[in-house]
Amino acid sequence: MQIVVHHLKQSRSHRILWLLEELGQAYDIVEYARDPKTMRAGPELRALHPLGKSPLVELDGIVLAESGAIVEELVDAFDIEGTLRPKSGTEAHRRYRYFLHYAEGSLMTPLLVALLTSQVRKAKLPFFVRPVASRVADGIDDKYTKGELDAHFAFLEGHLAAHSWFAGDAFSAADVQMSYGLLAALARGGVGDRPQLARWVTQIEERPAYQRAVERGGPPLPPG
Repeated sequence: MQIVVHHLKQSRSHRILWLLEELGQAYDIVEYARDPKTMRAGPELRALHPLGKSPLVELDGIVLAESGAIVEELVDAFDIEGTLRPKSGTEAHRRYRYFLHYAEGSLMTPLLVALLTSQVRKAKLPFFVRPVASRVADGIDDKYTKGELDAHFAFLEGHLAAHSWFAGDAFSAADVQMSYGLLAALARGGVGDRPQLARWVTQIEERPAYQRAVERGGPPLPPG
């Protein structure tokens, strides 16, 4: 089967490269760069999918979109031995399925709001607008973002204090899916003192498949 990953550099699509490396599958990469002004994907991806978002994966010409759906498709197709997905009906499988969806569902919304408010503060605005924009961003963070993220990170820290990985004692594709949001949050310094989350990040970054994905497609986040 021919696998082509349409990979936007420094984006969620790093997870798909990493998963394919964990699965031991050969794949080709078509690489796209972010627009330096908007930091978004260019229009080229819309030729493959109307939303024009990465990752997109072609399996023998069939285009797959949406990170969680892609992860499930690839695990279904290639994880024959069941090494990346716990056995159905187990508590580990319930945790696996939960975190597979939680990553882009519950967690990503406050992370995205935090990113937007930080961009508002950094935006090049007229000097008389800047204080107003900053106050609006601060108000959003004070009333919503900080409380939400504190609750999420406390929940995740507690979970990882009881489990080595998100599904339990064994690494799974749920850890791949969880990686982008947590790496982004840690890079922005918004997680606080969470030793279990830091331990988990060290574990994933030490995995040979993760390192091979970085070698092929670059790091998941921009430097700095």
